[in-house]
Amino acid sequence: MTSRSVVRVVNSNRLTEGEGFPIRRPFPISTFEDFDPFLMLDEVGPVEWPPGNALGAPDHPHRGFETISYVLSGEKLHEDSTGKTQIISAGDVQWMTAGAGIVHSEMPSPEFKATGGRAHSFQIWVNLPASHKHAKPGYQYVSSSDIPIAESNGISVKVIAGEVFGVAAKIGTHTPVWLQDWRVTAGASQTVLTPPEFNMALYVFEGAISVGEEQKTVLDGQMAVLGEGMNLSLQAEKESGRFLLLAGMPLNEPVARYGPFVMNTKDELIAAFEDYQAGRLGSIQR
Repeated sequence: MTSRSVVRVVNSNRLTEGEGFPIRRPFPISTFEDFDPFLMLDEVGPVEWPPGNALGAPDHPHRGFETISYVLSGEKLHEDSTGKTQIISAGDVQWMTAGAGIVHSEMPSPEFKATGGRAHSFQIWVNLPASHKHAKPGYQYVSSSDIPIAESNGISVKVIAGEVFGVAAKIGTHTPVWLQDWRVTAGASQTVLTPPEFNMALYVFEGAISVGEEQKTVLDGQMAVLGEGMNLSLQAEKESGRFLLLAGMPLNEPVARYGPFVMNTKDELIAAFEDYQAGRLGSIQR
């Protein structure tokens, strides 16, 4: 049974987004742009905000893909053009399908804005197949206490999407993907079966992880892109490690993207901008 090897290690770039909050981004960057079916991975923070200073992402549109917000600490207020609002607290996940088009904002909640504190989260974009790019917009919300946790041999996994160790996620996805938060204690090791047809990568955001039979060390702020195989071998040696696992069925479709829109052709991209400018994606009513 073949084990997935590390074929590339990508160092994340430090950037700012939204109103100016700090992020680490392993992709898309100039040296690594494509990881089908995923479009983007941003680690937001961690940053300590003084009272009254926390920043977010004001009203902006999306079409043609899904956005996932996974909050580790802090608190966000989601508002969108479908009339929905949602407080996303530490440990919670919101999986939003932009589909045909939506305008939303993710700002610090009023309480967090007032008190300040540590903000740390992930923003992930997953592409939609051409057949679903005009799906009805909406979102799935799962609170921290409702996200399934799988445990085995010193490893704990929050199963946001997909499954592991016989535990399946509660979130349904248009594109077959795994999205999971893994904690591996020092000295723990494990080999797990993986769908051989999936592209797979892991992004380390605490400690370090050794990956594959060659035990390639992947450090905090690095993403390991994995090759083909039937299983994934992991080990944390002298220190524990924590990583986000991203895996999914590649769509193998043309991608036309610019800013907040991801379509299949340039004409579809132009239409998305025209629809937004004409107000056909709606607006947030406050």
